[in-house]
Amino acid sequence: AEGEPLRATFEPEAVHTLIRTSGTTGAAKAIELTYANHAASALASAGALGTEPGDRWLCPLPLHHVGGLNVLIRSAINRTTVVLHRRFEAERVRATLEAGEVTLASLVPTMLARLRAAGLRRAPGLRAIALGGGPAPADLLGWAAETGIPVVPVYGMTETCSQIVAGIPGRPLAGVELAIGADDEILVRGAMVARGAVAADGWLHTGDIGRLDEDGRLHVLGRLKELIVTGGENVAPLEVEQALLAHPAVVDAGVAGLPDPEWGEAVTAFVVLREPAGADELQAWCRERLAAFKVPKALHEVELLPRNTGGKLLRDRLAPP
Repeated sequence: AEGEPLRATFEPEAVHTLIRTSGTTGAAKAIELTYANHAASALASAGALGTEPGDRWLCPLPLHHVGGLNVLIRSAINRTTVVLHRRFEAERVRATLEAGEVTLASLVPTMLARLRAAGLRRAPGLRAIALGGGPAPADLLGWAAETGIPVVPVYGMTETCSQIVAGIPGRPLAGVELAIGADDEILVRGAMVARGAVAADGWLHTGDIGRLDEDGRLHVLGRLKELIVTGGENVAPLEVEQALLAHPAVVDAGVAGLPDPEWGEAVTAFVVLREPAGADELQAWCRERLAAFKVPKALHEVELLPRNTGGKLLRDRLAPP
């Protein structure tokens, strides 16, 4: 009738979002997330981080990743405001935080490290930075605590509408059930899990390894498939190795993620050369063939790569000479 507010109706199990995974361990998968998935995720996040009517959530994350997109969706469901930055610029984000313009923020560890370098010293009115996309260095978390910057590390993935665990060690969000399967793989189920990602046993198999302590808190220990997590992005070492091996000067190549205070893990390459080729040349070669975040931050020339008798690269033995 005239004058009555418009009311939207939808089916909870209808698909709301089609979003692709990174595809770094194989072909990228299109994940279908329903209205019910998003609603469960928003309610769980609100329970972990709190929601107030005047909240303003800072999001400098890319919207083609679930972490950025879900800031928008959660805020719409919770009827709060998003402060959206087109891209991450440390000085602009620092100014926003120091001016007390936001109450919540979503960042990856590399962004927080750049804010530290930019001189961030206070964030009045900020209740929490949801810090996801990869493990955060202990010294970075220590700096945040000493500075009074409230950081809440979170763990999640595309198939779970982003965050499902908050804190270190991580406490599962409301409605999230965790288990540890074969090979210490982290298993997840709950209303926020994409139905197409659930295996025949009723669980999402994450591909990550971890353990649950006696209080039910999750300790994430690594990845089953040797993914490098650098600046919130996932990199498959084999893809970088293949790019390097296509260079005429490269005989053999191995790639690993080495601990780095800014990136969490830095993509690091070890190459056997048949003729001289400098690091700048090889990085430029990779830059033409790979996304920027996959280009090695450092390259080391070695005489031989560590391999077992079957010829398999012993990646955990890769180290600068």
